[in-house]
Amino acid sequence: MCKDCGCDHGTSVQIDGKEMHRHHHEHSHAEDVNIPILNDNLLAAERNRGYFEAKGVWVVNVLSSPGSGKTTLLGKTAEMLKGRAKVGIIVGDLATENDAERLRAAGIPVIQITTGTMCHLDAGMIAKAAKEMDLDDLDILIIENVGNLVCPADFDLGENERIVLLSTTEGEDKPLKYPPMFHTANIALITKSDLAEATEFNRDLAMTNLKKIAHHADILEVSSKTGQGMQEWCDLLLHHRSHEHHTHTH
Repeated sequence: MCKDCGCDHGTSVQIDGKEMHRHHHEHSHAEDVNIPILNDNLLAAERNRGYFEAKGVWVVNVLSSPGSGKTTLLGKTAEMLKGRAKVGIIVGDLATENDAERLRAAGIPVIQITTGTMCHLDAGMIAKAAKEMDLDDLDILIIENVGNLVCPADFDLGENERIVLLSTTEGEDKPLKYPPMFHTANIALITKSDLAEATEFNRDLAMTNLKKIAHHADILEVSSKTGQGMQEWCDLLLHHRSHEHHTHTH
């Protein structure tokens, strides 16, 4: 089970509706059964990273609590990047393909992972899902992780960087409550900025909290509805990709 929430690692997982067979070798009598799980995941993540690099695809892992606006943001991002970068998305949810269907309707290549009772994606799931997508035709692969600010922080998926979302509808103290998630982020986005006044969101306090926990991250305020900050976000995403590609090639 997950060390943070108790979700079942042996649950049934589906990728685009097809059952994914999972092997687990941890022993229940071990002092901490999560150590083999995390070690196996790290090895799988490194394999993923090498595979993605060989394919020339830059991968971002997008994380947040439920309802922060991930799917809308990513759909708008892919739309705005047309002509600048080819984007594909892997969507993770416990159940339903609603988010994937919304993205497919916008003409975006999408693979859906439904995790059952698992509260996060792991590197093995991403490896199998990536095989179902034509990576040779992509520049950027976005992973929309399961809505959760706890468990996904522990699981490297083989991504190049992490993006964490903080919605104006969920409070300014989220970075303080869930520091591992925000501390591991390369970019932090304050989403639904158009609702800040209505929700009495304290922007200054939120920025202070983010800078305290995610002090190394770039921080932007965005609204998928009004377009505020979206161009800056897309430019930043491409800048990070270009910078990392330059670092690898030199």
